[in-house]
Amino acid sequence: MKSDAGNRWKRTPGARLLTAAGVALACVAAVAGCGSSSPTTTTPTSSPSAATSSSSPAPAVSTPTAAPSPTMTPPATAPAGCATSALTVKLENPSGYAGGEYIEIAFTNASSAACTLYGYPGVSLVTGPPYAQVGLAAERDTSSPVTLVTLAPGATATALLQIVEAQNFSSSTCSPVQATNLQIYPPNQTAQVYLPNTSYGCGDPVQILFIGAVQAQTLESPQ
Repeated sequence: MKSDAGNRWKRTPGARLLTAAGVALACVAAVAGCGSSSPTTTTPTSSPSAATSSSSPAPAVSTPTAAPSPTMTPPATAPAGCATSALTVKLENPSGYAGGEYIEIAFTNASSAACTLYGYPGVSLVTGPPYAQVGLAAERDTSSPVTLVTLAPGATATALLQIVEAQNFSSSTCSPVQATNLQIYPPNQTAQVYLPNTSYGCGDPVQILFIGAVQAQTLESPQ
């Protein structure tokens, strides 16, 4: 599998990459925010121990933790949705660009029966434990089609997360806070997983997270 962001967007038809200039314009128009990220590959299915936050400006952490993203209803004839407990969730293939980073959230069916994923994960940056959300939850990127993904045992689907750098904004606009984890709800589930991630989020309501719909993982043929 190729690791650069451009090729991974080819696995999610219609998806778009933001250039550094595009990110800057988006930040002005949508008051979007920006955050850098750190090592991201783990597989916890329960809350990990707290990561130590490095020095940062005074925290401006919102009190509630984000609820799961709104439910999207799959076709009635589809297999049951993949429960959080049936999935192994990882962060894979981080790819930085001028102004932010793309990371794939990989959902692997760890059960012995087929299940389905449909729609968007719920994603937010948090500090803790105890966990407290930093800023706004991820906004849906609708440039990728929403399709029903059926996962056989051991199969994987992915959703592409964009984290824009919080440092692109002034402290007074963003109130940067270093996170300890990403909180992730699989599509249409109310149980979450926490994966270590030390990106800076914005304590103020500045949009820096964008999430695409879950897509079937396609493996490239050997060269």
